[in-house]
Amino acid sequence: MSGTLKIGVACYPKAGGSGIVATELGLALAARGHELHFICSRAPFRLRDHHDEVQLHLVETADYPLFDYPPYTLALAVKMQQVIEDQGLDLMHVHYAIPHAASALLARDMNGGDLPIVTTLHGTDITLVGRHPSYHRITRHCIDRSDAVTSVSDWLALETAEIFGTERELVTIPNFVDTERFRPGNGEHLRQRYAPHGEKLLLHASNFRPVKRAGFLLDVFTRLKRMDQAVLLLAGDGPELGSMRQRVRELGLDEKVHFLGAWDDMESLLPAADLFLLPSAHESFGLVALEAASCGVPSLVTDRGGPPEHIETGVNGFLLDPEDADAWAATVDRLLASDELRERISAQARSRVLDRYRLDAVVDQYEALFRRCVAGSRSQGAAP
Repeated sequence: MSGTLKIGVACYPKAGGSGIVATELGLALAARGHELHFICSRAPFRLRDHHDEVQLHLVETADYPLFDYPPYTLALAVKMQQVIEDQGLDLMHVHYAIPHAASALLARDMNGGDLPIVTTLHGTDITLVGRHPSYHRITRHCIDRSDAVTSVSDWLALETAEIFGTERELVTIPNFVDTERFRPGNGEHLRQRYAPHGEKLLLHASNFRPVKRAGFLLDVFTRLKRMDQAVLLLAGDGPELGSMRQRVRELGLDEKVHFLGAWDDMESLLPAADLFLLPSAHESFGLVALEAASCGVPSLVTDRGGPPEHIETGVNGFLLDPEDADAWAATVDRLLASDELRERISAQARSRVLDRYRLDAVVDQYEALFRRCVAGSRSQGAAP
């Protein structure tokens, strides 16, 4: 099957990995001539400068005194149904089972029941939300009723099968990166601002939720033997930032630890870093670590979850126990002490991304899956 596809996309608009993947994939498919319709509460942050390349349909919720909380899932389903009908969509691609797959299933039923739905699982929809008794059964229902389900890592696919006891096929399609945008550079303007004495820049970027364990990095930083040679940059926003700011003040590290706030264009920030640190309790994949690797930045990443599928310790990065601050500090010190080691890891990191995680190669997999879904059986729960 060839020709243009009309694809609806639902994702969280926040600066997390799922929204980034959804947006970058949608833009890449639009560049191939497909018609993309994003259905969201607001514009995803990486879509803000690309409104002319895709269509955006905003969901409106009614806030009546009757509702304790506005019923976004229902409003999303209605907007999806409207877009399906008005635009003649061929397929819905939803990121996160809850609420997006649930809304898509309802929209499909309202529209006649034959539109293919592809659900992509990113992690917390399974490992946190899906485990909760209030959402376990509906999450499994969404998985079973989707025409195809993809996961961003084999680890997440196994977790999904174990948590939900489902036997349906889960297709692993890894995260990807635009290697032309995310490429090595010197970030000289950032170095002049934050490392005026030639310090090495250690970078962490996340949404600062507890699972990201950003506060742990202060334990690591204070253990460094070469702390005088390093500066810690923290990019992003989230619930743990307030407590981290307070602790930085208490430790007297205001000149060594800098909070950058939300940073939209990570491709301008990552190349300035000497090391990237991601000590999450677990990561289903770790997209930002992949973007760092594409920029030739050696990464120290949690060894729990999906990162071992794309990081090999001592080759293109380092996998570490997210609770062992001494091991993290020792590895950082080792890398700070050796330009040769950092350069070798940097070259291997970039090479691995070019070989396995280039945008075009992974988008090929999604495009082929979408075409199979549209051309094949649309019966409920049928795998392509």
